Amino acid sequence: MSDHATAEDTVTARVMRRLLPFLLLMYMLAFLDRANIGFAQKALQHDTGLSNAAFAFGAGVFFVGYALFEVPSNLLLHRVGAKLWMCRIMVTWGLVSAAMAFAHTATTFYALRFALGVAEAGFFPGIVYYLTRWFPQSARARALGVFYFGAPLAFIFGSPLSGALLDLHGALGFAGWQWLFLLEGCFASVVGVWAFWYLDNDPSKARWLDATQRDLLLSRLAQDAHVASAHGPRGVLAVLIDPRVLILSAVYFLIQMSVYGVIFYLPQQVAALLGENVGVKVGFVTAIPWLCAVLVTWTVPRYADRFGQHRWLAVAMLVVAGGGIAVSGLAGQPIVSLIALCFAASGLIAAQPLFWTFPTQYLTGAAAAGAIALINSLGSLGGFVAPMVRTSAERFYASTSAGLVLLGLVAALAAIAIIMFVRPERISAYTHGERAKTS
Repeated sequence: MSDHATAEDTVTARVMRRLLPFLLLMYMLAFLDRANIGFAQKALQHDTGLSNAAFAFGAGVFFVGYALFEVPSNLLLHRVGAKLWMCRIMVTWGLVSAAMAFAHTATTFYALRFALGVAEAGFFPGIVYYLTRWFPQSARARALGVFYFGAPLAFIFGSPLSGALLDLHGALGFAGWQWLFLLEGCFASVVGVWAFWYLDNDPSKARWLDATQRDLLLSRLAQDAHVASAHGPRGVLAVLIDPRVLILSAVYFLIQMSVYGVIFYLPQQVAALLGENVGVKVGFVTAIPWLCAVLVTWTVPRYADRFGQHRWLAVAMLVVAGGGIAVSGLAGQPIVSLIALCFAASGLIAAQPLFWTFPTQYLTGAAAAGAIALINSLGSLGGFVAPMVRTSAERFYASTSAGLVLLGLVAALAAIAIIMFVRPERISAYTHGERAKTS
């Protein structure tokens, strides 16, 4: 490997050590605050009288507010910088999440879930866009893969935490589910303030890199941006109607249907397998599939970056996920269902950082900010649809496994869509070719 490639790897590793642990913490809190109603579900419904249909609508309406404000939020991040905008996002979503402790009626529940989506809008696509400002194409899947640890880690550490908070029922006159929302929401706001002081908008502002490292990283990123601009639309308006962007939005919609159709109900599914109420024990067992997801997501994107096999590995992960989801509902043995959930969680999480390398291969600047936000916003509507589709399937077939089988088929359909409609961009070959020349 040449000295240039070695120096580039050194700078990339340093950026990873500096940024990714903090971004990981942010994503863990985001995921926890949008999915913790899965832990609160039974207690919340018992205290407020919410029906299953009302809960499903409230769980999903988050994604409507989220989708409506994704694009403008990400364009504002591009304009004002990540440190200010990420601070605003986290502080407001933390406050709204904490206010969920007072959602005693269906109307309040719907309004706060919608407001939570509005407050958090732009967070995830903002981070994806932010990573393109720091990591060259040859390291992007690895960086995204580490960032995606936030989802499984939120359940590995958050599941026992959420179970423990539910066990605080009655402390200081608050129900356990109220403690859950209050403490997890307030912590997000505190980390949001910290983000303003910790993050730098781009490498040119990073004092923790020396001048040589900054110049090397900025040169590599400029090279990637130049190649990307030759393969994709340059304006925000053009990118919003680009066929490739719309196809990727549809694929991501299917992926998110599978993800949230499982996540919102996973604690209750594990509780049913164990014959227990949701608490600390269920929290620890629920963490097992996500621990498997961390191990797989650590390995697969690295292999993809090394050999340039992002597309086919994404397909394989979605097929594995679809099979795991379906088997978890059909298996009659708890241990088999739990193993199937390990495959489902691993496939769903590992597929997503691979997916995000598709649009970032040919988009840059404001066009990238707008496209990433549009893909995420339209795709995230899958999270709105999923709970209601799963509930409807279970009601129609009078079977608790019907919804999971349907979600497994949706994951398989996402894999088929990638095979049929998502073609690798020439920039991918360029990036790996240039990398090989420097080795």
